[in-house]
Amino acid sequence: MLDVLRHQDLEGVLATVVRYFGGVKLGAGGLVRAYTDSVAQALLKAEKVAIIKLRHLACTAPYAMEGMLRREIESAGAALDNVSHADDVTFEFSLADNMADALIIRLNEAGHGRIVWIKPEEE
Repeated sequence: MLDVLRHQDLEGVLATVVRYFGGVKLGAGGLVRAYTDSVAQALLKAEKVAIIKLRHLACTAPYAMEGMLRREIESAGAALDNVSHADDVTFEFSLADNMADALIIRLNEAGHGRIVWIKPEEE
């Protein structure tokens, strides 16, 4: 059963098989085949979800740049978590870690130095 899971290159997956004895002895080889087949059949029907490491970012920008920032965040496929309006507009958003650096560079260039990045509290 473990070999089937390893072959699928899965993480954080547990497989259990319950076999009710029906009077037929399968032997060691038959049990291995039955359990292995049960796990393989379950994996064929299972929905697999990719684990994507996210980076949470926060920045402030002048009101005149709000539309541009919203468009760039959306086009990068980031999730806009929170927007607050005060003296400036504060954006909190998250996106795939491997795409974050490129978006930061693109926003810095488009913002001409007027976008201020807020460091996360845990750093």
